[in-house]
Amino acid sequence: MMITILILVLFAGLTAAADIPLGSTLYASDPNSKWVSSDNTFTFTFFNDPTSATTVAAIAYGNITIWKGGGPSVSVNSSAILRLLQSGDLQLLPSSTSSSPVWSSGTSNLGVVAAALENSGNFVLKNSSGAAVWSTFDHPVDTIVPTQQLNANQTLVSGIYTFKMRENGNLTLTWNKSIEYYNSGLNSTMNSNLTKPVLSILPIGIVTLSDPSLAAPLDLAYASDYAQEGDIFWFLKLDNDGNLRIYSSARGSGTSTVRWAALSDQCQVFGYCGNMGICSYNDSSPVCGCPSQNFDLIDPKDSRKGCKRKLELRDCPGNETMLELDHAKFLTFFPELSSQVFYGGIDPCRQLCLVGPCTVSTSLSDGSGICFLKLSDFVSGYQSPALPSTSFVKVCGPVIPNPAAASASGGTSKTLKVTAWIVVLVVLVTVLGLIVVEGGLWWMFFRNSPRFGGFSAQYTLLEYASGAPVQFSYKELNKATKGFKEKLGAGGFGAVYRGVLANRTVVAVKQLEGIEQGEKQFRMEVATISSTHHLNLVRLIGFCSEGRHRLLVYEFMRNSSLDNFLFTSVEQSGKHLDWEYRYKIALGTAKGITYLHEECRDCIVHCDIKPENILLDENYTAKVSDFGLAKLVNPKDHRYRTLTSVRGTRGYLAPEWLANLPITSKSDVYSYGMVLLEIVSGRRNFDVSEETHHKKFSLWAYEVYEMGNFAEIVDKRLFSHEMDMEQVLRAIEVSFWCIQEQPSQRPMMGKVVQMLEGIVEIDRPPIPKAATEGSIVGQSVTGSGSISGTSTYAAPFPVPSSSSSHQPAGILSPVSGKHGDLASSSLLHSEIK
Repeated sequence: MMITILILVLFAGLTAAADIPLGSTLYASDPNSKWVSSDNTFTFTFFNDPTSATTVAAIAYGNITIWKGGGPSVSVNSSAILRLLQSGDLQLLPSSTSSSPVWSSGTSNLGVVAAALENSGNFVLKNSSGAAVWSTFDHPVDTIVPTQQLNANQTLVSGIYTFKMRENGNLTLTWNKSIEYYNSGLNSTMNSNLTKPVLSILPIGIVTLSDPSLAAPLDLAYASDYAQEGDIFWFLKLDNDGNLRIYSSARGSGTSTVRWAALSDQCQVFGYCGNMGICSYNDSSPVCGCPSQNFDLIDPKDSRKGCKRKLELRDCPGNETMLELDHAKFLTFFPELSSQVFYGGIDPCRQLCLVGPCTVSTSLSDGSGICFLKLSDFVSGYQSPALPSTSFVKVCGPVIPNPAAASASGGTSKTLKVTAWIVVLVVLVTVLGLIVVEGGLWWMFFRNSPRFGGFSAQYTLLEYASGAPVQFSYKELNKATKGFKEKLGAGGFGAVYRGVLANRTVVAVKQLEGIEQGEKQFRMEVATISSTHHLNLVRLIGFCSEGRHRLLVYEFMRNSSLDNFLFTSVEQSGKHLDWEYRYKIALGTAKGITYLHEECRDCIVHCDIKPENILLDENYTAKVSDFGLAKLVNPKDHRYRTLTSVRGTRGYLAPEWLANLPITSKSDVYSYGMVLLEIVSGRRNFDVSEETHHKKFSLWAYEVYEMGNFAEIVDKRLFSHEMDMEQVLRAIEVSFWCIQEQPSQRPMMGKVVQMLEGIVEIDRPPIPKAATEGSIVGQSVTGSGSISGTSTYAAPFPVPSSSSSHQPAGILSPVSGKHGDLASSSLLHSEIK
C-alpha cells in the first residue's frame, strides 16, 4: 500500500514538472527559449518561416511546423514574445513592452492554472482538475497530426485556400471562400448527412472518417508508405498551393516527403497561377506563365501572383480581338458553372465572348459541345497537350503570341530552318493567291445568289448566339414539310407544320405571321431565344429569314400539347394522365418558367402561358414553347392588339394586362396559376356549368376549398388511381396564390417551385379578388377568343402506363369524399384505341 502511494506521489510530481506555470514566457530573440514535450518529440518556440521570411510562434516536429500561433496570417519579428499570463490567457505580443497582442487564446478568467505540451503535439491550457480549457488540436491551422480530430465545424486554412469536411463526409477544397474546386465524393454511397463525422489521420498514415452511425471507420486515403516499419511521423497538411497532402517524416531526418495528394494534377487547383495566369508543366513540375506577350507578370519574382494586361480593354474600344490558346481551358466550378454554360462550336464560343461582357471562353472538344464563358473578374487557366479544348482571351489587338521554346543551335540546323521558312512562305503566298483569284471569281458570279445571302446571314448570327442555330432557306423548309402539308396546329403567332430534315430529324416548323422586324433585329431575337438551354424549354434548332418569310424550326414533341390530355375524355381520345404524370408536368413547367424569369441573363416574360404552349416529349417531360415570341409581334397588327397591345389568351391573362399596368414576370405567374388549377381539375378555368352553380370555375373552386372539400376540385378521372392527396392540396393552394389580383401578392416562380416540392410551407391563400369582381379572367379579349392563340409543335401519341406496383411516397389512401373513396388501385394503363 505504501509503495502504491509513493508511486502515485512520484507520478504527480513528474506531471507537475511537465506543466508550464502561469507567467511563463518565450522570447523570439532567444533561440533556447522553448517549451518541449516530455519525450522531446515536439517543440513550442519561435521559428523563421521560410515561405514568408518572417518569424512565427509555432509547434514543430523537428523543424516541421504543425501549428502556428494566430494562424497563417500572423507573423512577428525578433522582438516578439509569447506569454502565458496569470489570468490564464496565452498571448502573442510584438514586443515585451507592448500591451496589445497580435493574437490571444481568449482564455482569461476561465480557470486556467497551467499549460502543457503533450507528446501528441497538442498544446493544452488546463484547469485545476487537469481538464483542457483550450487546446491547439481544437484550433487547427493547416495541419492535422495523429490523435487529432477534425469535425465538420472546423477548417484548415492556408493563404486563400480552405479545407473542410462536410456533414456528409465529403472532403472539399475552396479558393477564396467562394470557388469549390475539389469535392472528393468519398461518401457518395450515403444518401443523408452523418450524425457527427470526425476526420483523423492514423499513426500508420491512413486518413479515416468516423461517425456514430457507421459500423466501423471508413478509410478515405492511404499514404503510399502507410504502415511502414520504423519511427515515422505522418501528418495531413493543406499547403499554400491549394493542395491537400499526406506527408511522412522519419524521426530525426528533418525532411518530409509527399505520400498522397488530393489533386494529382496541380494545375487543376483553382487560382494556382493567379488571375489570368496559365498553368502548364515543365517536365513533371507545374509552371506559371501569361497567355501571351499582351500580358506582363504582376511580380516577375513570383509567377504565381498572376498576370495583367499591358493595355486594358477599356483603353482600346472597338479594337478588341481574341487570343486563341490551343489545348487550354479556364477552370470553371460551381457556382460559376450554372450561369456560364452554353452550347456551340469553337467559332460561336469565340464570337460570343468577343461581342459580350466576358473576358475569356473555353470550347470543349470532348463531344459535349459545351462552351464556358467566364464573366468573373478572376480566371484561372490550364494548358496541356492532353486537354481536348480550345480557349480564347479577349485582348487589345494585335495579338502578340509568346515566343516558341528555344531549340538546339548549330550552323546546319539554322540553314535548314531558313530553307524551311522560305519553302513555307512560297507555298503560303501561292495558296493565298489562288484563294484571292477564286474568291474574286465567286464574288463576281454568285454575289446576287440568294444562297450567298444565307451564308452571310449565318455567319452574322454567330456574333449573337452561342448555340448557333442552323439557318435554312425557304426552299429547304418547303421541301422538309412537303409544301407545308401536315399541319400540327395553329395559333396567334402562326401555323405549325411537321417536317423532316435532310438528316431525317423530325422537326416542327412554325410559320410566323405578323412579324415585321428588320432582318438584323429578327436575328438578334432568334439569338436570344436560342441562347436559352433548359430541360423544360423547347429547343430551337434553326430559323429562316428570307424575304418576307420568317420561320422557326423547333424540336418535335412526340406527345403533343397538354390541352390534348386535360380537356378531352378518355373515351374520345384514349389519352389519360394520372396524377404522378400531372405533378411531374406541373413542376417541370414551373422550373422552365423559373429559368426564363430568374436564371437567364435577361429576364424573358413569356406573355402566353397556357396548356397549348406546354408540350410533352416521349417521356412526358413538360417543355414550355413560344417563349420570347411576344417581342416579335408587330403591335400595329390588329390580329394581335386589343386595347393596350394585349398579348395572351382568354382565361389566362393577368388583370394588369387590361388595367394598363406594367407587365412583369408576375403576369406569367398568374397564367401559370390558372394552368396549375386546370392540371388538377382537368377542365378549363373559365368553364361555367351546373356543377359550379354557373360561376367561373376558379371562383367556385376557391369556395369549395374554403369549405374543406378540395377533393371536389380534382379531376374525377383521377379517382380510379392512387394519388398523393397532400401533393394535390399543395398544388391547389399554390394555384390560388398565383392568381391573386395584386402582382405583389403572387410568389416568384422560384418560390412556386419550392412550394410545389414541399421545401417551404404554404400559408392559407386568400380569396383571389379578381375572381370575385368579374375581372378579365374568363372574359373574351378578342373576337376569336385568343390573342396569341393555340400553338402545338407535335402530334398525339399514346401515354405510357405507370407500373402497377409503383406507389409514390406519401400516398394517402383511402380518402373519403363526395365522389367515394380514393381506394388503393393500380395505375391506369392508357392506350390509343
